[in-house]
Amino acid sequence: MEDIYTTLRRRAVELAEQAGLLALPVEVRARVLTPREAIGDPGRSDFPLQKGKESLVEAQFQGSRGQAFTDHPGHFTGTLEQVLTLPLEDNYHRAVFVATLNALLRHLGKVTGTVHCRNEGPRRCAEELVSYLKEHFGTPQVGFIGLQPALVEACSRYFPVRVLDLDPENIGREKFGVLIEDGRGDIEAFRRWAEVLLVTGSTLTNGTIADWLNAPCPALFYGTTIAGAASLLGLLRFCPCST
Repeated sequence: MEDIYTTLRRRAVELAEQAGLLALPVEVRARVLTPREAIGDPGRSDFPLQKGKESLVEAQFQGSRGQAFTDHPGHFTGTLEQVLTLPLEDNYHRAVFVATLNALLRHLGKVTGTVHCRNEGPRRCAEELVSYLKEHFGTPQVGFIGLQPALVEACSRYFPVRVLDLDPENIGREKFGVLIEDGRGDIEAFRRWAEVLLVTGSTLTNGTIADWLNAPCPALFYGTTIAGAASLLGLLRFCPCST
């Protein structure tokens, strides 16, 4: 299978060329948002963004905004063509590329919801996720890839839940009655257990998304990070409160 980043790069370049954007002296700016800029006051303080475990990088392109979560943030200024030719071998370059991809597709009218919800948004998102899962899957065994506190807490009240995470401070601890497991463990057994997967879009920037493509059960990718990639790759995405 063609590498997912190669696929995304190729399709982004095709779209940019068709729109005549690569030849323009367009400047792409990627910057790191503060937690308050990114999510406002969600009424809780346990999001990875608030704890300094992740940062939200934002790219602005032709007045459109695109975002991406990453654990390796940084600033970038350059042309669209420069972004689309970056080596995508580390989390920093992947975050700049993904945020810019989201901004590009937003500019072209291909996607919406590329900016993270704020304040009451995460709580409403969690409530809507529970309703969505009940409506489409009944009472499934839900496997979370990435600890998103609001979503895990809400789902743990109604469904059997397991959570994989890469943060050593979370692994082995219990959150909302759920033991947080090591995301570097037995992925195949986890995939077989789950009846639906909730996969954080951050897997696209940390390089682990391939583990969750072509899963034996439905995979629902959530968040703003995955917006553009979900559109280009035909992935099922859940992000009802983003703008």
